[in-house]
Amino acid sequence: MKNTAEAVDVLTAHPDQTPTAVEERPHDETVWLDEPRSGSSRWLHLAAIQLGRIGIVVAILAIWEFISGRWVDEFWISKPSAIWEVLWGWISSGDILIHLQTTLTEMLLGLVFGAVGGITVGFVLGRVEWLAQLLDPIVTAIYSLPKVALAPLFILWFGVDLASKVVLTAVVCFFLVFYNTYAGVRDVDKDLVDVVRVMGGRRSDLLLKVVLPSAAVWIYTGLRLAVPYALIGAVVGEIVASNKGLGFLLARAAGTFNTAGTFAALFILMLIGTLLNFMVDWSERITGRRTS
Repeated sequence: MKNTAEAVDVLTAHPDQTPTAVEERPHDETVWLDEPRSGSSRWLHLAAIQLGRIGIVVAILAIWEFISGRWVDEFWISKPSAIWEVLWGWISSGDILIHLQTTLTEMLLGLVFGAVGGITVGFVLGRVEWLAQLLDPIVTAIYSLPKVALAPLFILWFGVDLASKVVLTAVVCFFLVFYNTYAGVRDVDKDLVDVVRVMGGRRSDLLLKVVLPSAAVWIYTGLRLAVPYALIGAVVGEIVASNKGLGFLLARAAGTFNTAGTFAALFILMLIGTLLNFMVDWSERITGRRTS
């Protein structure tokens, strides 16, 4: 299989990444401005960006605090100080840990099951064309269903506990990962596949050395899309029927016209979604495959 590996490496190499191409590249001042070369310049650049982001957030919060109760009724938009009081009350009482654990468990289990199922089915249908043609109308019909409308049905089937939220989240994530994986598998270079086969490559060699690397970018795109939708699926299930979880907190606060509590629950959900996206970006950097 040495020849097979060499064939894959040669065909997937980019001429502009060779040492000669790098040495002959003319000096571009624009590149220097966008991507600082020295370590100190790079850290200063990143620090300036972070400070700018913090400044924007602080400015928004200050303006929000100022106009609430003066220009806009506090009932409609609350204010950052009131939201912090609600958050601190949840934290100090320990109630937030129970709700946070419930939502994270539902979301992560649904994301794992949906992602694994989507990647597996996407690979199978991407490699077996006749099976993809056979199941295409069925998959399309199920995908066209509003996923939120399935929440009451899953609650009837699986009850109001953990299972119904996990199933709903898994269904939401499945299609996002499935379609991206399927597109990535179908987008594999046919000439490269033919060369590997001519060189004696087995089916496992094709999957591991050709198909998987080619589809990796698509899979990460699907995962990045699935992460916020996993949180949406879990929260929607909790809003429909639940006695704990961040969705329950959100529904309870909205039902009692507690604007500060509603914003507090939304803030926690936003923070979770942001952290999860950072984790997906980190895992993608570890594999050395950036989508951007």
